[in-house]
Amino acid sequence: MPDRDTDFFAGKKDLFKGLVIEKQETEWTEYPVLHFDMSLAKHLDKEKLNEYLVWQLREYNGKYGLTKNNDAEVNVQLADLIKRAYEQTGWQVVVLIDEYDALLLDVLHEEENLPVLRNVMHNFYSPLKGCDPYLRFVFLTGVTKFAQLSMSGTLNNISNVSMLKPYAAICGITQGEMLEQMHEYIERLAVAQEMTEEETLRKLKEKYDGYHFTWPSPDIYNPFSLLNALERRRIDNYWFGSGMPTYLIEMLRKFKVSPSAIGMKKALSTSFDAPTERMTTIVPLLYQSGYITIKNYDKLTQLYTLDIPNGEIRVGLM
Repeated sequence: MPDRDTDFFAGKKDLFKGLVIEKQETEWTEYPVLHFDMSLAKHLDKEKLNEYLVWQLREYNGKYGLTKNNDAEVNVQLADLIKRAYEQTGWQVVVLIDEYDALLLDVLHEEENLPVLRNVMHNFYSPLKGCDPYLRFVFLTGVTKFAQLSMSGTLNNISNVSMLKPYAAICGITQGEMLEQMHEYIERLAVAQEMTEEETLRKLKEKYDGYHFTWPSPDIYNPFSLLNALERRRIDNYWFGSGMPTYLIEMLRKFKVSPSAIGMKKALSTSFDAPTERMTTIVPLLYQSGYITIKNYDKLTQLYTLDIPNGEIRVGLM
């Protein structure tokens, strides 16, 4: 998602030809974009994490003529970088942070390392509040909620859109989108599997559909698995291809929960859309990681029904 945001805010109109946004956007301003990918910052200690952040900043320091700044603390570098990009271009800066929680999930079960690495990231993000006049847009993506990285004083104007209806389908593919944009691939899959198109659609729905991030919500397909199935012309279990993440295995052990016992639960939103490092049950991590999802909501009791989203996840948890 941040890659497309980078292209959009960089004013690359040609990449959005034929899409709704091409008509909705009229300015196509080329904003300066700072895109930081945290997905590669796994298995790092404090020193290596700081080195990784410096490495991420170095490219932009060079672009905006701040090469003498490479030895400064990462928070100072980020603050100077935002201001310099604004001064050089005359446009407010866009900051995109991809998988902000990747390195923290890696040490979620390590009580000593988690706060140390979280403090490093808190320090890195600390200039964002003070640089607000220079910022057009700040967007963080991640699997889990880490109490805004304890950033109540750092980003107190951050908005969590995870359960807001306008964004219900932003992280997946709806039935309508699949039928409209991928019909040719569905036909090819049906031929390869020697099934009718109707049978193929039913199998795809059973295997990969069923996610809801608010209620009411359209049914959302797992994009990774759906696209793999259509590309390879084979309905299989793709999401679990690399095995269950270590952090999840460790937390299941901590809360003494067997994977086969994961299933239907009723809960208030505060018990599953909650900071991961403060959780008292495994439910927030299961929900935020995609192993259970919203299936219903009772307005009277304000209780959500949570369950395994689809056949692929159910098989993977066996």
